[in-house]
Amino acid sequence: MVPQVLAQNTPRTPAQIEKDMEDQRLKEANLKRQQDLRADTDRLLQLATELKAAVDKSNENLLSLDVLRKADEVEKLARRVREKMKDGIGPGPRTEPTGNPRVPGRPPG
Repeated sequence: MVPQVLAQNTPRTPAQIEKDMEDQRLKEANLKRQQDLRADTDRLLQLATELKAAVDKSNENLLSLDVLRKADEVEKLARRVREKMKDGIGPGPRTEPTGNPRVPGRPPG
């Protein structure tokens, strides 16, 4: 085991420096993505609440253009949130293949 003092004084290779910089960049990008997701989901909740209030005010014979616009905006924002959730930045968690998955309630085989 290398003492902490020696490890701090050991010069880092350019590859190590580059990897550390890339790790820091990914960490910052993920933090920004998380902040964007929070803001988008807050806005999505607000829009959905407004949409519900507008629909509650309408009657069975009339839906306003504003209601349709809000519904479109909710849909677009929901898609954007879903895409941001899928598009995680950096390497994802490593998963090992397990062979045949076992279905609960069914005998293996």
